[in-house]
Amino acid sequence: MRAKPAPINTPEATDPASRGFSIDAHRLTAPKAAPGLHLVATPIGNLGDITLRALQTLAGVDVIACEDTRITRRLTERYDISAQLKQYHEHNAEAARPKILEALAAGGSVALVSDAGTPLISDPGFKLVREVCAAGHAVYALPGPSSVLAALSVAALPTDRFFFEGFLPSKSAARKSRLTELARIDATLVMFDSGNRVQDTLAELAEIMGTREAAICRELTKLHEEISRATLNELARDADALETRGEFVLVIAPPAADAEVLTSDALDDLLREQLAAHSVKDAVAHAVALSGRPRREVYARALELAKDLRGGDGED
Repeated sequence: MRAKPAPINTPEATDPASRGFSIDAHRLTAPKAAPGLHLVATPIGNLGDITLRALQTLAGVDVIACEDTRITRRLTERYDISAQLKQYHEHNAEAARPKILEALAAGGSVALVSDAGTPLISDPGFKLVREVCAAGHAVYALPGPSSVLAALSVAALPTDRFFFEGFLPSKSAARKSRLTELARIDATLVMFDSGNRVQDTLAELAEIMGTREAAICRELTKLHEEISRATLNELARDADALETRGEFVLVIAPPAADAEVLTSDALDDLLREQLAAHSVKDAVAHAVALSGRPRREVYARALELAKDLRGGDGED
Protein backbone atom coordinates (compact mmCIF):
# COMPACT_ATOMS: atom_id res chain seq x y z
CA MET A 1 0.00 0.00 0.00
CA ARG A 2 1.31 3.43 -0.89
CA ALA A 3 1.73 6.01 1.84
CA LYS A 4 -0.94 8.67 2.19
CA PRO A 5 0.25 11.79 0.34
CA ALA A 6 1.21 14.81 2.44
CA PRO A 7 0.05 18.29 1.39
CA ILE A 8 2.02 19.72 -1.51
CA ASN A 9 1.73 23.38 -0.53
CA THR A 10 3.23 23.17 2.95
CA PRO A 11 5.09 26.20 4.31
CA GLU A 12 8.20 24.19 5.15
CA ALA A 13 9.26 24.00 1.50
CA THR A 14 12.98 23.88 0.77
CA ASP A 15 15.01 26.33 2.86
CA PRO A 16 16.66 28.80 0.45
CA ALA A 17 19.95 28.42 2.33
CA SER A 18 20.07 24.71 1.47
CA ARG A 19 19.48 25.09 -2.25
CA GLY A 20 22.37 23.43 -4.00
CA PHE A 21 23.84 20.13 -5.10
CA SER A 22 27.16 18.31 -4.97
CA ILE A 23 29.19 16.69 -7.73
CA ASP A 24 32.31 14.74 -6.74
CA ALA A 25 32.38 16.49 -3.34
CA HIS A 26 32.14 19.92 -4.96
CA ARG A 27 29.19 21.92 -3.62
CA LEU A 28 27.37 24.13 -6.11
CA THR A 29 24.61 26.59 -5.29
CA ALA A 30 21.33 26.67 -7.16
CA PRO A 31 19.12 29.73 -7.68
CA LYS A 32 15.46 29.50 -6.76
CA ALA A 33 13.62 27.96 -9.69
CA ALA A 34 11.20 30.11 -11.67
CA PRO A 35 7.54 29.75 -10.64
CA GLY A 36 5.76 27.01 -12.55
CA LEU A 37 5.85 23.29 -13.27
CA HIS A 38 9.22 21.87 -14.33
CA LEU A 39 9.14 18.51 -16.15
CA VAL A 40 12.52 17.00 -15.33
CA ALA A 41 13.89 13.94 -17.13
CA THR A 42 15.79 11.65 -14.77
CA PRO A 43 18.19 8.74 -15.43
CA ILE A 44 16.76 5.46 -16.70
CA GLY A 45 19.44 3.52 -14.84
CA ASN A 46 22.83 5.17 -14.58
CA LEU A 47 22.54 8.09 -12.14
CA GLY A 48 25.45 9.77 -13.91
CA ASP A 49 23.16 10.56 -16.84
CA ILE A 50 21.45 13.43 -15.03
CA THR A 51 21.96 16.87 -16.63
CA LEU A 52 23.40 19.90 -14.85
CA ARG A 53 20.21 21.84 -15.57
CA ALA A 54 18.15 19.07 -14.01
CA LEU A 55 20.27 19.09 -10.86
CA GLN A 56 20.04 22.86 -10.60
CA THR A 57 16.27 22.75 -11.03
CA LEU A 58 15.70 19.91 -8.57
CA ALA A 59 17.74 21.82 -6.01
CA GLY A 60 15.95 25.08 -6.73
CA VAL A 61 12.26 24.14 -6.71
CA ASP A 62 10.03 24.23 -3.65
CA VAL A 63 8.75 20.67 -4.12
CA ILE A 64 9.59 17.61 -6.20
CA ALA A 65 6.50 15.61 -7.16
CA CYS A 66 7.51 12.01 -7.86
CA GLU A 67 5.99 8.58 -8.37
CA ASP A 68 7.95 6.84 -5.63
CA THR A 69 9.83 8.90 -3.05
CA ARG A 70 12.18 5.99 -2.35
CA ILE A 71 13.40 5.91 -5.94
CA THR A 72 13.72 9.68 -6.31
CA ARG A 73 15.50 9.90 -2.96
CA ARG A 74 18.32 7.75 -4.35
CA LEU A 75 18.92 10.49 -6.91
CA THR A 76 18.64 13.41 -4.50
CA GLU A 77 20.91 11.71 -1.96
CA ARG A 78 23.47 10.91 -4.65
CA TYR A 79 23.76 14.62 -5.45
CA ASP A 80 23.16 15.93 -1.91
CA ILE A 81 19.96 17.75 -2.80
CA SER A 82 17.81 18.81 0.16
CA ALA A 83 14.44 18.51 -1.51
CA GLN A 84 10.90 18.15 -0.29
CA LEU A 85 9.56 15.02 -1.99
CA LYS A 86 5.83 14.50 -2.44
CA GLN A 87 4.14 11.58 -4.14
CA TYR A 88 2.30 12.05 -7.42
CA HIS A 89 1.20 8.85 -9.12
CA GLU A 90 -1.85 7.36 -10.78
CA HIS A 91 -3.39 6.26 -7.48
CA ASN A 92 -3.28 9.64 -5.72
CA ALA A 93 -3.34 12.03 -8.68
CA GLU A 94 -6.92 13.19 -8.18
CA ALA A 95 -6.12 14.31 -4.64
CA ALA A 96 -2.59 15.57 -5.31
CA ARG A 97 -3.28 17.68 -8.42
CA PRO A 98 -5.31 20.40 -6.63
CA LYS A 99 -2.52 20.80 -4.06
CA ILE A 100 0.07 21.28 -6.81
CA LEU A 101 -2.17 23.84 -8.52
CA GLU A 102 -2.58 25.68 -5.21
CA ALA A 103 1.20 25.81 -4.80
CA LEU A 104 1.65 27.17 -8.31
CA ALA A 105 -1.10 29.76 -7.80
CA ALA A 106 0.84 30.99 -4.76
CA GLY A 107 3.94 31.53 -6.91
CA GLY A 108 5.62 28.26 -6.08
CA SER A 109 7.82 26.05 -8.21
CA VAL A 110 7.24 22.31 -8.57
CA ALA A 111 9.35 19.72 -10.38
CA LEU A 112 7.60 16.64 -11.76
CA VAL A 113 9.72 13.53 -12.22
CA SER A 114 8.93 9.93 -13.06
CA ASP A 115 10.74 6.95 -11.59
CA ALA A 116 12.97 6.90 -14.67
CA GLY A 117 13.20 8.80 -17.92
CA THR A 118 11.07 11.63 -19.23
CA PRO A 119 7.82 12.47 -17.40
CA LEU A 120 4.56 11.69 -19.25
CA ILE A 121 6.17 9.01 -21.48
CA SER A 122 4.23 5.92 -20.29
CA ASP A 123 4.07 7.65 -16.90
CA PRO A 124 1.47 9.78 -15.13
CA GLY A 125 1.41 13.52 -15.65
CA PHE A 126 -0.67 14.37 -18.72
CA LYS A 127 -3.70 15.56 -16.76
CA LEU A 128 -1.52 17.61 -14.44
CA VAL A 129 0.19 19.40 -17.32
CA ARG A 130 -3.14 20.04 -19.00
CA GLU A 131 -4.64 21.56 -15.85
CA VAL A 132 -1.52 23.61 -15.12
CA CYS A 133 -1.65 25.05 -18.64
CA ALA A 134 -5.38 25.72 -18.35
CA ALA A 135 -4.75 27.63 -15.12
CA GLY A 136 -2.24 29.85 -16.91
CA HIS A 137 0.89 28.69 -15.11
CA ALA A 138 4.24 28.18 -16.85
CA VAL A 139 5.38 24.67 -17.82
CA TYR A 140 9.06 24.03 -18.54
CA ALA A 141 10.52 20.91 -20.22
CA LEU A 142 13.98 19.77 -19.14
CA PRO A 143 14.98 17.15 -21.73
CA GLY A 144 17.25 14.30 -20.82
CA PRO A 145 17.30 10.49 -20.56
CA SER A 146 14.70 8.50 -22.52
CA SER A 147 14.68 4.73 -22.94
CA VAL A 148 12.81 5.16 -26.23
CA LEU A 149 15.57 7.24 -27.81
CA ALA A 150 18.33 5.23 -26.17
CA ALA A 151 16.94 2.01 -27.67
CA LEU A 152 16.53 3.57 -31.11
CA SER A 153 20.10 4.78 -31.08
CA VAL A 154 21.60 1.32 -30.45
CA ALA A 155 19.15 -0.89 -32.36
CA ALA A 156 20.87 -0.37 -35.73
CA LEU A 157 17.47 0.07 -37.39
CA PRO A 158 16.00 2.99 -39.36
CA THR A 159 15.35 6.04 -37.20
CA ASP A 160 14.00 8.54 -39.73
CA ARG A 161 10.45 7.60 -38.74
CA PHE A 162 9.33 5.62 -35.70
CA PHE A 163 6.13 4.79 -33.85
CA PHE A 164 6.14 4.51 -30.05
CA GLU A 165 3.57 2.03 -28.78
CA GLY A 166 4.43 1.94 -25.07
CA PHE A 167 3.21 -1.20 -23.28
CA LEU A 168 1.21 -3.77 -25.22
CA PRO A 169 -2.01 -5.30 -23.82
CA SER A 170 -1.35 -7.92 -21.14
CA LYS A 171 -3.74 -10.55 -22.54
CA SER A 172 -2.54 -12.61 -25.47
CA ALA A 173 -5.60 -12.20 -27.73
CA ALA A 174 -5.62 -8.43 -27.36
CA ARG A 175 -1.86 -8.31 -27.80
CA LYS A 176 -1.98 -10.29 -31.05
CA SER A 177 -4.74 -8.06 -32.37
CA ARG A 178 -2.73 -4.94 -31.59
CA LEU A 179 0.45 -6.38 -33.09
CA THR A 180 -1.42 -7.12 -36.30
CA GLU A 181 -2.47 -3.47 -36.48
CA LEU A 182 1.07 -2.31 -35.74
CA ALA A 183 2.45 -4.55 -38.49
CA ARG A 184 0.90 -2.28 -41.12
CA ILE A 185 2.61 0.91 -39.88
CA ASP A 186 5.39 2.02 -42.22
CA ALA A 187 7.84 2.98 -39.47
CA THR A 188 10.22 1.47 -36.96
CA LEU A 189 8.24 0.28 -33.94
CA VAL A 190 9.30 0.88 -30.34
CA MET A 191 7.52 -0.78 -27.43
CA PHE A 192 8.04 -1.52 -23.76
CA ASP A 193 7.68 -4.96 -22.25
CA SER A 194 8.08 -6.64 -18.88
CA GLY A 195 10.26 -9.62 -18.14
CA ASN A 196 7.34 -11.90 -17.32
CA ARG A 197 5.77 -11.35 -20.76
CA VAL A 198 8.66 -10.70 -23.12
CA GLN A 199 9.05 -14.33 -24.25
CA ASP A 200 5.35 -14.58 -25.15
CA THR A 201 5.51 -11.23 -26.92
CA LEU A 202 8.49 -12.35 -29.00
CA ALA A 203 6.65 -15.52 -30.03
CA GLU A 204 3.65 -13.49 -31.17
CA LEU A 205 5.83 -10.94 -32.95
CA ALA A 206 7.51 -13.81 -34.80
CA GLU A 207 4.13 -15.16 -35.89
CA ILE A 208 3.01 -11.79 -37.23
CA MET A 209 6.21 -10.04 -38.41
CA GLY A 210 8.76 -12.85 -38.24
CA THR A 211 11.18 -11.85 -41.00
CA ARG A 212 11.74 -8.32 -39.77
CA GLU A 213 14.95 -7.30 -38.06
CA ALA A 214 14.61 -6.30 -34.42
CA ALA A 215 16.53 -5.51 -31.26
CA ILE A 216 15.87 -6.48 -27.66
CA CYS A 217 17.24 -3.80 -25.34
CA ARG A 218 17.42 -4.91 -21.71
CA GLU A 219 18.45 -2.78 -18.73
CA LEU A 220 19.62 0.16 -20.83
CA THR A 221 22.43 2.22 -19.23
CA LYS A 222 22.60 -0.18 -16.26
CA LEU A 223 25.39 -2.53 -15.21
CA HIS A 224 23.88 -5.55 -16.95
CA GLU A 225 22.79 -3.81 -20.16
CA GLU A 226 22.21 -6.24 -23.03
CA ILE A 227 21.37 -5.62 -26.68
CA SER A 228 20.34 -8.54 -28.92
CA ARG A 229 19.90 -7.96 -32.66
CA ALA A 230 18.45 -10.48 -35.12
CA THR A 231 15.24 -11.24 -36.98
CA LEU A 232 12.12 -11.70 -34.87
CA ASN A 233 12.07 -15.37 -35.83
CA GLU A 234 15.59 -15.83 -34.48
CA LEU A 235 14.93 -13.83 -31.33
CA ALA A 236 11.78 -15.84 -30.61
CA ARG A 237 13.61 -19.10 -31.23
CA ASP A 238 16.22 -18.19 -28.62
CA ALA A 239 13.78 -16.61 -26.16
CA ASP A 240 14.01 -19.51 -23.69
CA ALA A 241 17.61 -18.52 -22.97
CA LEU A 242 16.73 -14.85 -22.52
CA GLU A 243 17.43 -13.26 -19.14
CA THR A 244 13.99 -11.98 -18.18
CA ARG A 245 14.93 -9.82 -15.19
CA GLY A 246 14.89 -6.09 -15.80
CA GLU A 247 13.27 -3.57 -18.12
CA PHE A 248 12.86 -4.24 -21.84
CA VAL A 249 12.51 -2.03 -24.90
CA LEU A 250 11.76 -3.81 -28.18
CA VAL A 251 12.65 -2.12 -31.48
CA ILE A 252 11.30 -3.60 -34.72
CA ALA A 253 12.18 -2.63 -38.28
CA PRO A 254 9.48 -1.26 -40.59
CA PRO A 255 7.95 -3.37 -43.37
CA ALA A 256 10.26 -3.94 -46.30
CA ALA A 257 9.93 -1.28 -48.97
CA ASP A 258 9.34 -3.96 -51.59
CA ALA A 259 6.71 -5.84 -49.56
CA GLU A 260 4.22 -7.29 -51.99
CA VAL A 261 0.44 -7.26 -51.84
CA LEU A 262 -0.80 -10.80 -52.41
CA THR A 263 -3.01 -11.53 -55.37
CA SER A 264 -6.56 -12.74 -54.72
CA ASP A 265 -5.61 -16.35 -55.49
CA ALA A 266 -2.55 -16.18 -53.21
CA LEU A 267 -4.68 -14.66 -50.46
CA ASP A 268 -7.20 -17.50 -50.76
CA ASP A 269 -4.40 -20.07 -50.51
CA LEU A 270 -3.00 -18.32 -47.44
CA LEU A 271 -6.41 -18.14 -45.77
CA ARG A 272 -7.19 -21.81 -46.44
CA GLU A 273 -3.87 -22.77 -44.86
CA GLN A 274 -4.51 -20.59 -41.82
CA LEU A 275 -8.15 -21.63 -41.41
CA ALA A 276 -7.12 -25.28 -41.35
CA ALA A 277 -5.16 -24.65 -38.16
CA HIS A 278 -6.63 -21.53 -36.57
CA SER A 279 -9.85 -19.74 -35.76
CA VAL A 280 -11.22 -17.21 -38.25
CA LYS A 281 -9.97 -14.37 -36.04
CA ASP A 282 -6.42 -15.68 -35.82
CA ALA A 283 -6.36 -16.68 -39.49
CA VAL A 284 -7.39 -13.15 -40.46
CA ALA A 285 -4.74 -11.64 -38.20
CA HIS A 286 -2.01 -13.70 -39.85
CA ALA A 287 -3.32 -13.07 -43.36
CA VAL A 288 -3.59 -9.30 -42.88
CA ALA A 289 0.00 -9.12 -41.69
CA LEU A 290 1.32 -11.26 -44.55
CA SER A 291 -0.89 -10.16 -47.43
CA GLY A 292 -0.67 -6.37 -47.33
CA ARG A 293 -4.44 -6.21 -47.86
CA PRO A 294 -7.00 -4.31 -45.71
CA ARG A 295 -8.39 -6.23 -42.75
CA ARG A 296 -12.02 -5.68 -43.79
CA GLU A 297 -11.36 -7.30 -47.16
CA VAL A 298 -9.43 -10.21 -45.65
CA TYR A 299 -12.08 -10.81 -42.99
CA ALA A 300 -14.91 -10.91 -45.53
CA ARG A 301 -13.01 -13.38 -47.70
CA ALA A 302 -12.12 -15.53 -44.66
CA LEU A 303 -15.80 -15.86 -43.74
CA GLU A 304 -16.64 -17.00 -47.27
CA LEU A 305 -13.88 -19.60 -47.30
CA ALA A 306 -14.71 -20.78 -43.77
CA LYS A 307 -18.29 -21.54 -44.88
CA ASP A 308 -16.95 -23.78 -47.64
CA LEU A 309 -14.42 -25.48 -45.39
CA ARG A 310 -16.56 -25.93 -42.28
CA GLY A 311 -20.13 -25.33 -43.29
CA GLY A 312 -22.48 -23.10 -41.30
CA ASP A 313 -21.90 -19.35 -41.02
CA GLY A 314 -18.10 -19.56 -40.93
CA GLU A 315 -17.74 -17.89 -37.53
CA ASP A 316 -15.90 -19.62 -34.69
